[in-house]
Amino acid sequence: MLHQPGVGPPDPQGVVVGPLDLAARVDEALAVQAIAFGLTDEEAGVRRHIVLRHLTSPGARALGATTSAGRLVGFVYGMPNDRTHWWSTVVEPYLRDTGHQDWLDDSFVITELHVHPDYQQHGIGRSLITTITDGAAEPRSILSAIDADSPARHLYRALGYRDLARPVLFPSAPTPYAVMGAPLPLRR
Repeated sequence: MLHQPGVGPPDPQGVVVGPLDLAARVDEALAVQAIAFGLTDEEAGVRRHIVLRHLTSPGARALGATTSAGRLVGFVYGMPNDRTHWWSTVVEPYLRDTGHQDWLDDSFVITELHVHPDYQQHGIGRSLITTITDGAAEPRSILSAIDADSPARHLYRALGYRDLARPVLFPSAPTPYAVMGAPLPLRR
């Protein structure tokens, strides 16, 4: 069981999920994302500016998973969805085509969720996403995930997310995505 502050003992790996000053640790977070998601240094560099810009959005929040030695091994961040943001403008036509465009309103969007491969399959991703969405004021959550049968998609489905639109093509992304949504709180 993963340790959450005030909720029992830490797991044997000593990983704790808690608030993260993502702006201060953005390079560490992007290093985790690069390994977990297979990004090049150039792609991680581009994402640095995007993450820092996202963090200025009203309601943006981040959590990190850190070892007892302080190493960041996972993170999640998100915010209340804003239809004027780039992501929303890309996914809106796909959601409209499936009759789910209302999901862009009054939703908490999971912008990024990544766990270092050495720490996957230990409940860290589940703890990160459930903890951040438990603090959301919105009644539902949306996210996009690579449209493939993967551990991430299995996790999202287990938590109550369902496909709202697929395949979704993002500019410059070689792989199709799925947009998924779930009522909050997430299923346990």
